[in-house]
Amino acid sequence: MTASASPPDPSLLLEDPPEVAPTLNDGADTLAGEATSQATNQDPVANGVDMTPSSDKFNSIVAQLKAVRAEIGKVIYGQEQVVEQTLTAILAGGHALLVGYPGLAKTRLVETLANTLGLSERRIQCTPDLMPADILGSEILDQDDSGKRSFRFLEGPVFTQLLMADEINRASPRTQSALLQAMQEHRVTVAGQTRPLPTPFHTLATQNPLEHEGTYPLPEAQLDRFLLQVDVPYPALDAEREVLLRTTGEEIPEAAQVLSSGALLEIQALVRAMPIGEEVLAAILRLIRAARPAEEGNAENASHAAAIAEITAEIAWGPGPRAGQALVTASKARALLNGRSAPGIQDIAVLAVPVLSHRMALQFRARTEGVSLAERIQTLAELTL
Repeated sequence: MTASASPPDPSLLLEDPPEVAPTLNDGADTLAGEATSQATNQDPVANGVDMTPSSDKFNSIVAQLKAVRAEIGKVIYGQEQVVEQTLTAILAGGHALLVGYPGLAKTRLVETLANTLGLSERRIQCTPDLMPADILGSEILDQDDSGKRSFRFLEGPVFTQLLMADEINRASPRTQSALLQAMQEHRVTVAGQTRPLPTPFHTLATQNPLEHEGTYPLPEAQLDRFLLQVDVPYPALDAEREVLLRTTGEEIPEAAQVLSSGALLEIQALVRAMPIGEEVLAAILRLIRAARPAEEGNAENASHAAAIAEITAEIAWGPGPRAGQALVTASKARALLNGRSAPGIQDIAVLAVPVLSHRMALQFRARTEGVSLAERIQTLAELTL
C-alpha cells in the first residue's frame, strides 16, 4: 500500500461514458451543456488547477481517475454504475450505503477501492452484541517495566481511512450511534477525550434488504450522514459469466494501486472548488423543494404543479437542505470523474435517486399499494429538471 502510483497512460484520457438516467424534459441536455460552459467560463481555475479541457494538470487528474476505474474493473465485473456512484461519494468526501442481496461483491468492492486509492482499510462485521467500544476503542490499564501503571488508549477499527461496516442494520441502535460523530465530524470522543480520525476518512456500509429479523432499521439522523445510497443489482448475463470464469481459476485478479491518500485529498479539494452554474443550482432547488410534501410558496415548479402535487401527496416527509448540499458536491465529483470541468443537469438526473432515496419516505398507504419511491423520484426529476 506504500508503493507509489505508476504514471497514468496518456491514452487513458476520458471519453464520456453513456449516461444511465431518467428521461429529461425537452432541451435539458442542451441546458446541461450550457450550464457546464457557463460555470467553466465564470472561473477556469479551481484550487489552483486550470480546469480548461486543454490543461495538462486537469487531463492528468482525469487520466488518473479513469485508471482507477480500469483497475477496479479488473476485479468487479458488470457493476459500472455501482462503481461510479461509490467513487463519486468518495471523491465528494462523503460516505455511501451499499444496499444489495448477499454475494454481489459489496465487500470485494470496498477492498478493491482501498487498494486502488491507496487507503488503509478495516472491516466491522456488525452483530446485535457489538458494543460501541468494539468500534471506537477503549482505555486499558497498562504497566511498564518499572511497575508503573497507567491507562493507554487502544484504537478501534474506526481509526482507518476506509471503514467497512458490514450489515450495519444488524448492530444495535447504541452501537450505530457510535458512528454518528465519526461520520459527521471525523473524530471520536472516548473517556472524555476527543481524538481525530485519519484523513481522508470514509465509511462504506452494507445492508441486506431481504432479512429484517434481528435487525435494527437505521435512524433517519444516521441515514442522512450517508451522501449516497448505492443500490447493488444482480449482474447482467455477460457480466455473471465473466465472474464465473475469472474467479474460479488458478489466479484471482487483483487491482493495482493508482492513487495515494495525499493525491485523493487533493482531488477532493479540487471537487469542492469546482464551479457550478446558476441553471444547475436552480434545477437542484426545484427538485429538492418539489420532493417536500405541502411545501408552501413552491413557485419554482408552477408549470407542473398538478403532477407534482399527486406525487407529494404520497410522501410522508421530504429531503432537507443537506440533500441539496449532497447533490451539489456529488454532481461536481461525477463531472470530474467523467472528464468534465463543471456539473450539468444530466448529473443531477443520474444522482437524484442515490441522493434522495434514503432522505425521504412514502406514506403508509402508498407503501401498501406498492408505490416505488425510486420511480417517484425519477418522475420528479423529469418534471423539474
